[in-house]
Parts: sequence; structure tokens; C-alpha cells
Amino acid sequence: MSSYHPAGSQTNTMAIISLISGIASWFFLPFLAAIVAIITGHMARTQIKQTYGTEGGDVLAVIGLVLGYLNLVTSCVVPILILGGVISVGGICSICAALTDPGSLGAASLPLPPLN
Repeated sequence: MSSYHPAGSQTNTMAIISLISGIASWFFLPFLAAIVAIITGHMARTQIKQTYGTEGGDVLAVIGLVLGYLNLVTSCVVPILILGGVISVGGICSICAALTDPGSLGAASLPLPPLN
């Protein structure tokens, strides 16, 4: 008997690692696991293409890549947005303080014009 292996019967190991790392990047070691998911996802897709259909797992690799890239973007963008929010809140607070306390603007050192 000859052994018959249907196309895609074996799943690429790198694709599985990419998927697991992509999921793990949202719960454990966000930045590091996202990098692993991205690298292994690209490696898996390359390996799967080179096997001409004898290995499966392309969808797993793509999901790992998407999860990794999304986590990487949010890991970089969210701190910037938070920092921007803190800076803008600080700016708003200083403006409010200046409006409620005219002396903080330096107005107390300026002579007032005489009232007629």
C-alpha cells in the first residue's frame, strides 16, 4: 500500500508558534510575544509557500501576524496617546488655574490703568 497524504495534512510548526505567540502577546509579555508572532508568522508563510501545498497552516500564520502587528501598534500608540492626554490635561489645568488666579499670569506686577 502506498501512503496518501492529502494536501495540507501537516501543519507548519512556525505557524502554530506564530498563532500561540500572537494570542499570548495580548496576555503575557506583550511586546516580546508580538515580535515572536510576527517573525515566526513570516517564516511560516515562506516555508508553506516553498512546500507547494504539502504543509498547511497559512491561515494560522496570518492570524498570528495580525495579532502580533495589532499588539505592536497598540503597544506603541496607546502610551503616546496617554502621554498626550496627560500633557493636554496638564495644559488645561494650568490654563484654568491662570484664569482663576490672575496673579499667576503676572498681571499683579503690571500697573493698572486709572479708572475715570
